[in-house]
Amino acid sequence: MKLETDKFAALRKKVPIKSSALQQVLAFASLIILVIFFSLASSNFLHFSNIVGILLSAAVIGILALGATFVIITGGIDLSVGTVMTLCSVMTGVFITFWGLPTPIGILGGILTGALCGLLSGFAVAKMKIPPFIATLAMMMIAKGLALVISGTKPIYFNDNPEFSSIALGSITSYIIPGFEVPNAILIYFGMAILAAVILSKTIIGRYNFALGSNEEATRLSGVNVDFWKMTIYTITGIFTGVAGVLMASRLNSAQPGLGMGYELEAIAAVVIGGTSLSGGKGTILGTVIGALIMSVLTNGLRILSVPQEWQTVVVGVVVILAVYADILRRGKK
Repeated sequence: MKLETDKFAALRKKVPIKSSALQQVLAFASLIILVIFFSLASSNFLHFSNIVGILLSAAVIGILALGATFVIITGGIDLSVGTVMTLCSVMTGVFITFWGLPTPIGILGGILTGALCGLLSGFAVAKMKIPPFIATLAMMMIAKGLALVISGTKPIYFNDNPEFSSIALGSITSYIIPGFEVPNAILIYFGMAILAAVILSKTIIGRYNFALGSNEEATRLSGVNVDFWKMTIYTITGIFTGVAGVLMASRLNSAQPGLGMGYELEAIAAVVIGGTSLSGGKGTILGTVIGALIMSVLTNGLRILSVPQEWQTVVVGVVVILAVYADILRRGKK
């Protein structure tokens, strides 16, 4: 076992640490520049309520991005996280509102829905050998259709369960520091980021994650059950997606079956901006957190400056292209 562990440690050492650290520094510098620019452009940007709004907006995209980081490090992709998130929201609504299950059970059911979708995507990729792009594109369409069918194309409201909305919008910090209210969704986001960092850097899952992205065939020849670990990684992504779905439903106090499309692009953009390579084998959770904050600050700042929604979408698209091009340049230099 020690010999096997040493092999994967050697594989991880192939990742250019200095390059990864440099990318994080550049991403953080970009975040600071954006904050300074929007602060000068609008006096409302640095208000406490707006900062909280930025972090609250980053929470859902950020958690989706955390999950997507695991898959992208393997050299794969998951285009289904947006619609699977919506399906998880709908299933949480079904469990709590339609079936009358206790709130904790309903939340667990929503998260497990995400895990099941991730497992099915992983099975399609690992066992059926379907390219990740196609497999997750199919799952995106399946999740979208199921969300509409199960909900009857109508929103599911949690009006009879006021405690549910407190999951995202409540504030436990107000009990600790009176008058200091930070929505729970933000705390959950950073808690999930810490969990993801521990999994990626301190567990065998993380070691195999990097090994698969660095050289999948070498990992297979080392005696590792590549298919099992690939399905495990997609399942982990699904769990994070499920948490994002519960938070989204709690924040809106409803499950909106029409939401979800487009969230996967913002999540992937956050991952790439944070320095995770689309070719696999390289990435950090800290970089993803910074990338999600950049996306949230950019969207919030453009909204404050009254930039039309359609132009906001254009800007996000340009940012994605630049982030992917920067990744290509990094790989070229390596």
